[in-house]
Amino acid sequence: MKEIINDSTALEEDTQKGRFLTFSLDKESYGLEIRYVTEIIGIQSITQVPELPEYVKGIINLRGKIIPVMDVRLRFKKEPRGYNDRTCVIVVDINNISIGLIVDSVTEVITILEEEIVDPPQMNKGVQNRYINKIGKVGNDVKLLLDCEKLLTEDELEDLHDAL
Repeated sequence: MKEIINDSTALEEDTQKGRFLTFSLDKESYGLEIRYVTEIIGIQSITQVPELPEYVKGIINLRGKIIPVMDVRLRFKKEPRGYNDRTCVIVVDINNISIGLIVDSVTEVITILEEEIVDPPQMNKGVQNRYINKIGKVGNDVKLLLDCEKLLTEDELEDLHDAL
C-alpha cells in the first residue's frame, strides 16, 4: 500500500513538472509553478490589518479560512492600479501557509519544456530580479518564472503568521 501512495505522489509531481500558471502585470507575463497554486478566485472584499507592509493588502475569508493577500504589483514596486473584473487572486501554498497573490489577470496554464527554460541574464540585480527564478521561452514570447518561496522572506512569512 505504501508503494502505491509513493507512486501516486511521484506521478502527481511528474504531471505537474514543467506546468506553469501564467498571469500578467501591465504588459509583462509571469509564471508560477502549478504545484504551488491551490486555486484562483476573483477579487474579494479585503479586510485591512494594521502594521502590515504596504504590499500586503489585508486578509480575506475564503470559505472560513483566513488568508493574507499580497498585491504583486506593489511587491514588485510597480504603480498601484485599481482592481477590476479581470483582477484575480491566485491562492498559493508557500511553506504550508496559504497566501493570496493579487494579479492584473490570469492568462492560462502552460507547459514549458525543460530545454526552453533558462537562467535570467546577469544584469544589475534589482529588487525585482530576486523573485525571478528562470525565464521560459514560449514561441516568440518570454515568461518570467517566479520563485514562489522568494516572494516572502522567512521573517515576512513569520510576521504574517503572527499577525493573523
